Amino acid sequence: MLRVAVIGSGPSGVYTAQSLIEQQAVPDIEVYVLDRLPCPYGLVRYGVAPDHEKIKSLQNNLRAVLEHPRTHFLGNVEVGAPGLGVEELREIFDAVVFCVGAATDRHLGIPGEELPGSHPATEFVAWYSAHPDAAALRFTLAARSALVIGVGNVAVDVARMLSRGAAELAATDMPQGPLGALADSRVEDVWMVGRRGPSQAKFTTKELRELGSLPDTDVLVRPEELAQDPAYRDPGELPAAVRRNVEVLRGWAERPVAGPESPDAGPASSPGRRRRRIHLRFFLRPVAMLGDANGVRAVRFERTAPDGRGGVSGTGEFEDIETQLVLRSVGYRGTPQPGLPFDETTGTVPHLAGRVLRDGTPLPGVYVAGWIKRGPTGVIGTNRPCAKETALSLLADAPALAERGTAGDPVEALTRAGQRPVPWPGWLAIEAAEAEWGRGLGRGTVKLPDWTGLLDAAHSARRTS
Repeated sequence: MLRVAVIGSGPSGVYTAQSLIEQQAVPDIEVYVLDRLPCPYGLVRYGVAPDHEKIKSLQNNLRAVLEHPRTHFLGNVEVGAPGLGVEELREIFDAVVFCVGAATDRHLGIPGEELPGSHPATEFVAWYSAHPDAAALRFTLAARSALVIGVGNVAVDVARMLSRGAAELAATDMPQGPLGALADSRVEDVWMVGRRGPSQAKFTTKELRELGSLPDTDVLVRPEELAQDPAYRDPGELPAAVRRNVEVLRGWAERPVAGPESPDAGPASSPGRRRRRIHLRFFLRPVAMLGDANGVRAVRFERTAPDGRGGVSGTGEFEDIETQLVLRSVGYRGTPQPGLPFDETTGTVPHLAGRVLRDGTPLPGVYVAGWIKRGPTGVIGTNRPCAKETALSLLADAPALAERGTAGDPVEALTRAGQRPVPWPGWLAIEAAEAEWGRGLGRGTVKLPDWTGLLDAAHSARRTS
């Protein structure tokens, strides 16, 4: 029997497990999917916006893999903690695959970035997604103006959440705290700002169009900023996906703004709800955040222009946008993993087809997949071929890996290492507790937002079994 530990239960981890158990070369393989959290699914649970129910339904596909007889989910296992490093894992398992993603946000590196009111967008997403590490965070949304730096899908998600009403989100699994904050929100203007042009923005057309369908919300685009993009003037040369984005932006730029009494304003989502404006701005590079100990008051931008080489350069012209809440969404970055080599430049673990390399030499039995392997690129589906490549490398190495041999029960070994694993029945108990809590609130399933609630629910399965 070949025992493999997969570290991380998000899409890359589950797709790796699936690639391993579905092959025929090693029919007696057993895969243990370990996660630091007591809940599976990674960013599908804690990164996908609560109103994106179709994408969140991907959990059903991941669930089928985790319920396979030769797959074992073990949550609440912190790899890298004392007594559970790479060497200890290799004593328990024949092979270890790290699928830990890219856990931190990139910094802007500008003055004032750490002022009160300036946050990584990852914190805001974790807060409204009920990630237990974000339980202590509070976003009161008392700001009149909120500014999102970045023009990718995460930035669009954040802008959309800031613009939605609580009534529209009550049917989702958003926890009560963020839902109440949105109900009390005073935000009227949401700015989403990118340093380059619309043809270089990273959002997808589907996500972009959603902004235009929000009730009580105007989307404002400046025609002169679109016209500044050389590709905008010749859209026939653009890739189809980019051309669709430009067409959507062009439609908004040419459309009159609907006033509150206009027949184009659309139905109000709730009586007395403020009308909101989403401003999409381009060719603005943040150079400083302005404010004091009481908080950020504005962001200063330098206007940029295409440099003819696919990038932009500063023009020496500046613009201040007033805001009291800044959410920085300029990308993710991988973090070093204890016991593994790490490339600081790329934020990834060096590898060859998924085999971890130290000084150019493969580390026996240690592999990577997902963002920690290739960087934070692609969509959820991009993880499939990435995971398959790593799985094929591992399977090719299987005869040599099996020669080492492991003994004993992995759960017992992890417990001796100081962990308190939450197996699949514990996760099912969390699901049941969240459904029960939601019913008590007159809603559907509502996520438990903190470690105590999750672990109490998970361990209740042991007490009742």
